[in-house]
Amino acid sequence: MSTKFVLNETSYFGKGAREELAIEIKKRGFKKVFLVSDTALVEAGVTAKIEEVLNKAEIPYEIYSAVKPNPTIKNVTDGVKACQTSKADVIVAVGGGSSIDTAKGISIVMTNPDRVDVKSLNGLSNTVNKGMPIIALPTTAGTAAEVTINYVITDEEAKIKMVCVDPNDIPILAIVDSELMASMPKSLAAATGMDALTHAVEGYITAGHNEMSDMFHMKAIQMIFKYLPSAVNEKNEEAIEMMGMAQYIAGMGFSNVGLGIVHSMAHQLGAVYDTPHGIANAMLLPTVMRYNGEVCANRFREILVNIGRPDAEHLNDQDVINTFVWMLSELSKAVGITQTIKDYGVKEEDFEMLAEKAMNDPCKPGNPREVSKEDFIELYRKAM
Repeated sequence: MSTKFVLNETSYFGKGAREELAIEIKKRGFKKVFLVSDTALVEAGVTAKIEEVLNKAEIPYEIYSAVKPNPTIKNVTDGVKACQTSKADVIVAVGGGSSIDTAKGISIVMTNPDRVDVKSLNGLSNTVNKGMPIIALPTTAGTAAEVTINYVITDEEAKIKMVCVDPNDIPILAIVDSELMASMPKSLAAATGMDALTHAVEGYITAGHNEMSDMFHMKAIQMIFKYLPSAVNEKNEEAIEMMGMAQYIAGMGFSNVGLGIVHSMAHQLGAVYDTPHGIANAMLLPTVMRYNGEVCANRFREILVNIGRPDAEHLNDQDVINTFVWMLSELSKAVGITQTIKDYGVKEEDFEMLAEKAMNDPCKPGNPREVSKEDFIELYRKAM
């Protein structure tokens, strides 16, 4: 049986790597840029760093910045109209997962006009045409949207997050510039870092994992445990750069093998309560890993041995699970994430509704342990 792996074409890493943008645009023959970002980045002057590169190279562009933290169908459809009007031939996405995911949705609809409703893109997609070319410059070290075939759009009417999986949306070029990430406030750096850790951990234990994905995920886990605290708390330049690479490495893995029910549950918190995705993952990760430990204690043991706990080789399964869950919780606390889902408005009377939605989430089939609606209800209860 063959194993399929999809990766993007070219990537640049390092401080100041954004200077490669103009060179690549001209080399590829693009004439005009549709620049997708969000209002907060525009106001903070982060997007201006990319505009400076484009202006210096005399590359024309139009900017679209009406992107919400949990981007919506309207963000995509409004972006499509603006992109069509701009007559641009390449999309440059600057931001976290929200901006890049919105750009992916725009890209796909631009070349697949039969999908203009956006809702039809939910789940495993069968779009015919490769999306409009995207160059992605992440400003957060978490989502790895610049290297994945996934994007997430909120259907506000149905109050669900659509997880769209489509190889036609992968950016042709990723530029991971740590200077763009250095401006993140502590809370955002912590949330996106824990998002990256969730990607790596879920990717390592997911039902579809393989030797190649294991290589990516284990390396990402090692790097995140090593560098996340100093990247968040000390704004250490090397740590920020390494976190940018760690989240990218995790993305190469999970984009190809899927995730699990931390994401199934977190997606519902984002859709219903507008909970920031990284925070939702961080709050749920220890609870779900304790649940999954029943079937993957050996995988946890492998992780522990590789993050400085060689004694895990000799621990029994329950002690391995307890130790791993404790280390996840301690890392979260170390970067300032101490909230529970109750702090974001979740009520016990909502559990059944949330569980029903989680049962239909595209990430659920990848979980290593079977989960029922009743299990989801109990997991939400424990996460309170």
